[in-house]
Amino acid sequence: MKKSSTLTTTTSMPTSPTLSAQTLSASKISLNSNSSRSGGSVAGSIRSSCQSPVRPGSGCVDAIKAKREEIEIDTLLEKAKFYTSVCLGTTAILSVFTFLFLIPFVVDPAISTIIADYDPVPVTCIVIDHIYAEGIKNCSWSSCREGCTSSLTKCHQLFVNYTRIPYSDWERNPRDVDTVNWDVSYTKFLINSEGCGYPPTTNCSVFARQYGFSHIGEPFPCYYSRAYPEVVIGRYSWENNLYHLVLSLIIPNVLFAISIGVLSYWYCPCCEKACNKSSRVYAEKFPTKEEIVNCMKCNTEKSLSLNVF
Repeated sequence: MKKSSTLTTTTSMPTSPTLSAQTLSASKISLNSNSSRSGGSVAGSIRSSCQSPVRPGSGCVDAIKAKREEIEIDTLLEKAKFYTSVCLGTTAILSVFTFLFLIPFVVDPAISTIIADYDPVPVTCIVIDHIYAEGIKNCSWSSCREGCTSSLTKCHQLFVNYTRIPYSDWERNPRDVDTVNWDVSYTKFLINSEGCGYPPTTNCSVFARQYGFSHIGEPFPCYYSRAYPEVVIGRYSWENNLYHLVLSLIIPNVLFAISIGVLSYWYCPCCEKACNKSSRVYAEKFPTKEEIVNCMKCNTEKSLSLNVF
């Protein structure tokens, strides 16, 4: 009887370690499955559903389609942002060069016209001398010049007398030119405040035929400068001068500011942080009591789940 008891004990002893190892591995597998279930991530659910055979109209297919649509939308937005950035950068560069180009041709003449303070009411002028000259030495100045930066090789020099009698009054009541008391005599006559321009608005041949040659001694309307009485011009409009000045100042600068502002908001981290700055009060940045309690509960549950291992 003793021998049989010893035999049974010896035969039963080797099986206990194998059973304990199996139970331990089974417990680990169950814990891992419980932890994966408690995670509840969307990616895990999509993968588990995708492991089964895909059927038309199933949730896996819809999730894949939605993910693809999101990726396509993101790529389209990135492409739109890239091309918009290129356009804005080009606009900013062109605005700078346009403004620099407009300074000598529009801004400077407009400001000099404002400083000269021309009388908006046209007065009466007559041309008393017309000189046509050729050569750089003979053309020290010109009443009209096609191109404000070109050198003078041919020039029309017109000299006028003017009186401050408005030209409208002169037309209603003509006077004898020889008996008129001229306010300024033998002064230079210019086509505009700069004495130059560009075709087709400026044609010096037409200008010379209109005021010189056979029209010498005929009265016509002109504009004199109240700041510099010896300066007389043939074309002047306060509205047009102010209009061109405002456009040349506002349009390039506004386009440049908008382009640089958008690019800075997109690509400058400091600007993005400043624009997306939280408007919460300083006290609201700290967690509330409820958040602290919930966090403590989460920590206790995590500690219990870790103690199981």
